[in-house]
Amino acid sequence: MGDRNVAENFTALAQSMRIINRYLLKELAGPFFASLFVSTFILAAGNIMQTADMIMNKGVEIGYVVKIFLLFLPYVLIFTIPISVLSAVLLGFGRLSSDNEVTALRTSGISLRKMIFPVIICGFIVSLISIPLNDKILPQSEFAARKLIKKIGMKHPTALLEPGVFVKGFKNYVVFIHGVKGDILQDIRIYQPREDGPTRTIVAKRGEIIPLPDENRVKLKLEDGMADEVIADRPDEFYKLSFQEYHMTLDLDETVDVNSIGKKAREKSIKELLADIEEMRDMKDIKGGDIPLRIEMHKKLAIAFSNLVFVLMGIPLAITTHRREKFIGFALAMALFLLYWGFMLGGIAFAIRGVIPPWAGVWSADIVLFIVGSVMLCKVTVR
Repeated sequence: MGDRNVAENFTALAQSMRIINRYLLKELAGPFFASLFVSTFILAAGNIMQTADMIMNKGVEIGYVVKIFLLFLPYVLIFTIPISVLSAVLLGFGRLSSDNEVTALRTSGISLRKMIFPVIICGFIVSLISIPLNDKILPQSEFAARKLIKKIGMKHPTALLEPGVFVKGFKNYVVFIHGVKGDILQDIRIYQPREDGPTRTIVAKRGEIIPLPDENRVKLKLEDGMADEVIADRPDEFYKLSFQEYHMTLDLDETVDVNSIGKKAREKSIKELLADIEEMRDMKDIKGGDIPLRIEMHKKLAIAFSNLVFVLMGIPLAITTHRREKFIGFALAMALFLLYWGFMLGGIAFAIRGVIPPWAGVWSADIVLFIVGSVMLCKVTVR
């Protein structure tokens, strides 16, 4: 009879825990997805404005713009997923704590450790899912986006021209403009640096750019301006030429050739980075040349496991603060996330200088917050 009662009690407890676990995960799911949507929209807002400008003012086909936006999303998600995990934990457990539900469950004989265990497992699962996002999807997306932007630049050179930015996408020339609308340019400055003499400058109030995609260059029709022209017998000197209309041809830089584009470190997977590091071992004259590669490799893993760290940090913080306000929870999540990045960037700076190993620099934020979160969690669970 006693064994039967024990079995029934155990079954009842197991059923209660399943109900509580579903309740807790449901309580966290809402804030997670809401935070993911809001934070992703906020971080992507700048890219949305830029893509809209490419359609309306630069004549880029909407299909290209949609592709660029979709390829940009993985970069946003590596930030917004950890923020959303932290926000969900702070908001969910903050509400449970402020409504005394945590106290009620403890009074019913259910320990806090049993309550939070499924949440920690979920944080670990999100971290594992984030590894392929950081290691495969993000590098491939960034590389594909850069190639696509170069391709767009060949068909629509105005897409390369950003107002207020020195553009170096043309061979032997640097272009600076104050305004672009379609193919019409306003207040143009064109510089031609020369190894054997001073820099040549061409200035115009207005201009029109004419793409020549088949020839990998563009024509410029400039109006109302002034150009430096080389004196025939004195190549180191210029004379000023005022013009009402001036035509010139600019060759797109060879780096714009899509087929010649190589991958940057952040556009490579861990496997590719390890291969590069192995190659650099034979280059003894390049001391510390593999440090940026090692940093990039560890970042892919450290950022993924920040989800687990934020769960460990967020649970005790939410329970002790007793705050259920969504704005305060989201603001606290952003503050913690910025603190995390501050630790990581500081560690990376020391790693670049060779003060500490690359792995220690990148993982510094995870290690510090993991220790602090674990200590806080132990204090909360033993009450």
